[in-house]
Amino acid sequence: MKRRKFLKNTFLGAAALSAPTLMTYGTNPLNNLKLSLAQWSLHRNFNNGNLDPNDFAGIAINTYGINAVEYVNQFYMDSGEDEKFWINMKKRADDVNVKSMLIMVDDEGDLGIANDKERQKSIENHYKWVNAAKILGCHSVRVNAFGEESKEAYRTAIIDSMGRLSDYAAKENINIIIENHGLFSSDAKLITGIIKQVNKPNFGTIPDFGNWCLSAKWGTTQGECSEAYDMYQGVSEFLPFAKAVSAKSYNFNDKGENTKIDYYKMLKIVKDSGYNGHIGIEYEGTILSEHEGILATKALIEKVWESLE
Repeated sequence: MKRRKFLKNTFLGAAALSAPTLMTYGTNPLNNLKLSLAQWSLHRNFNNGNLDPNDFAGIAINTYGINAVEYVNQFYMDSGEDEKFWINMKKRADDVNVKSMLIMVDDEGDLGIANDKERQKSIENHYKWVNAAKILGCHSVRVNAFGEESKEAYRTAIIDSMGRLSDYAAKENINIIIENHGLFSSDAKLITGIIKQVNKPNFGTIPDFGNWCLSAKWGTTQGECSEAYDMYQGVSEFLPFAKAVSAKSYNFNDKGENTKIDYYKMLKIVKDSGYNGHIGIEYEGTILSEHEGILATKALIEKVWESLE
């Protein structure tokens, strides 16, 4: 009964999204809270064909009342270099007054690989997504900082690739941002040290509330992890370099609170840091449906954010 009550309240909240005040272009009226929707939140529905990834901007605003989106390149691998496609995608977003914030890039090669030829190929593989981000009007491209198992070899390689990729992106006024995604990329002290050494104004982070597992690629901390970086410390260390924030959410209890992440503690860290950009909803739970999970995450962020005033 408690779960049914929670879901009922969640969907009542969804109905309220049709109110004109929440459908306006700009920021959420709740204490200047700015929300975006990460496309990965709906990855199962996109992958099984229930939803069309080309409709993402319209889905974000019409279903969830969210007017900013974060794309995932996995859904557009055949269109990366197709400028006409991205011009059309920008028009689709503009037509519904939705901002395109960033593109999350996966499966384009390891940027922290020591082999010069392989690393150069990985860097060049990201160029098309920088170009697509420029067309869309995004501010950033999120990259995965995977590579060598040796920390020193990794550090040397990733410093080189991030410097060169950031230089390329700077010409298009695009940021390159690292997300904690497991292995060395979830070692916040290591990554922030690398950011300082590269020292490019368009090179920074996108702290994810989850994904702090140091012992596994992709870094999910939803399940078992033999070694993890403290998530609150990691987000705190990433925030001074943050150009976006990813509010990862997993499963929820009967009170509508996340069972793995203390959102009160996490959002207070974000707010106290002075970060004033968008907070991206990225639901990755396994109990609620993707639709329910997005609504539950949105409701939780809004409740917590208001309590922090």
